[in-house]
Amino acid sequence: MKQIHRIQFPPAGGHDLGQDEAYFFVTEEGKRTRLRFHDYCEIYNRPGLYEQIFYDRLKCSSPRKVTQILKSALDAEGENISELRVLDLGAGNGVMGEELKVHAVARMVGADIIPEAKMAADRDRPGLYDEYYVSDFSNLPQADGEALDNWSFNCLTSVAALGFGDIPPQAFLPAMRMIADGGWLAFNIKDSFLDRTDDSGFSRFIRELIFSKYIDIHHLERYRHRLSMEGLPLHYFALVARKAAQIPVDFLEQCGIGEGD
Repeated sequence: MKQIHRIQFPPAGGHDLGQDEAYFFVTEEGKRTRLRFHDYCEIYNRPGLYEQIFYDRLKCSSPRKVTQILKSALDAEGENISELRVLDLGAGNGVMGEELKVHAVARMVGADIIPEAKMAADRDRPGLYDEYYVSDFSNLPQADGEALDNWSFNCLTSVAALGFGDIPPQAFLPAMRMIADGGWLAFNIKDSFLDRTDDSGFSRFIRELIFSKYIDIHHLERYRHRLSMEGLPLHYFALVARKAAQIPVDFLEQCGIGEGD
């Protein structure tokens, strides 16, 4: 039976927060606990809470959207989505993986930085991923790097995980470098990351990448990612590209991005 949690959003006056600062309350056995939307360890430890907050209440559409445009891009190129060997970065408890599995992708490997994500994926969607790595891609252990390379990935997906400090450019770049030349990249980013007024490291990285010779854009679309707590749309860009050439190790330095960005 699906577990239903007692959740409550803060009063209207408490909504004027950054997307990475938003919070809610969950009541368990009479105890009221405040959790931020990005407190993934605590959220994943509660079966069904992630889906209840982001999919049932806030109507997140991103896993399905990104999967749909990835399939459309492959169809347009005469390629079959079932032949993909996917690295799902920031996989969490497997919501994106579940969308990909509908299309019977050949191989699918999840990766996340927190062990609670793997635990939740194993609990909520057992057997979904062929393998699941808990590792920091910004400081990837050699053994994990070698094991991941052995999967010969030709597709990278990352949904609702980029920016806000969750997956910084220092982690996203090594993941992209694992994808074979000619392979596919499918991810989403907050719409402000493409605005030149956003001077964060991740924003600069994405803008430089899009206009670089290393990827060819096949689809870029602004869409409603989910609702805010006030019921207002939060817009993201969904992007699907083909990797045209290997991205240099020092690409971040070329973009003027340091470790703290």
